[in-house]
Amino acid sequence: MKIVIFGANGPTGRQATEQAVAAGHTVTAVTRRPDAFPLAGSPLVRVVGADVHDPVAVDAAVAGQDAVLSALGVPFGRKPVTVYSAGLTHITRAMAEHGVGRLVCVTSTSVSGQESPSDGLLFRKVVEPGIVRFVGRTVYQDMRRSEEIVRRSDCDWTILRPAGLFDTAAVSAYRMSAGPRLPGRFTSRADLANALLRQAVDDCDPRAVVEVRTLEGLPSMIDVIRREAFGGGRTD
Repeated sequence: MKIVIFGANGPTGRQATEQAVAAGHTVTAVTRRPDAFPLAGSPLVRVVGADVHDPVAVDAAVAGQDAVLSALGVPFGRKPVTVYSAGLTHITRAMAEHGVGRLVCVTSTSVSGQESPSDGLLFRKVVEPGIVRFVGRTVYQDMRRSEEIVRRSDCDWTILRPAGLFDTAAVSAYRMSAGPRLPGRFTSRADLANALLRQAVDDCDPRAVVEVRTLEGLPSMIDVIRREAFGGGRTD
């Protein structure tokens, strides 16, 4: 397949690019920092320098593709966030213009509004609401806007909702479900990237919201919160 990945220079985007290339797919990797993209040497990777706020650049990247993956991301902060909503607005419009049907994008389990079915009272009533309403408020607000944009589009979309993200060296036997909120607090980026690629290639859950959870090798919640809250800039 010919796959375009937005947010390709972020941790999940790089994993998705590596896995796609390993499977023999051709990848257009979209990033604001093309000179810093580590996978530019592969003959199956075309690196495009573009910002998702630029509709002309997004249109050019989407043209001729078989599927679109969005691994866009920003850290928590106080400033208003528009990366998700503006990016998915321009992506879905470009897809309609060029007849590209398949879209798989990432938001977060925290936008679901449902409590985790397996966590204790402290996490459900204090920790997670505090992250959603205060620490990550602007990020989650824009994620919700982007989900509405995707749902209103005519494309064959799937929204992936991971839990707290962390890094691992390999894909695990993770769980993926389009049903109610899954138990578990964590999703590895390797597993999330694999889920992105599986959804695009196999067309697993069209027009559905899918939760992704990692079941093994899990970090502590404090480490994930610290890393996600203070871990750097935009990942596209």
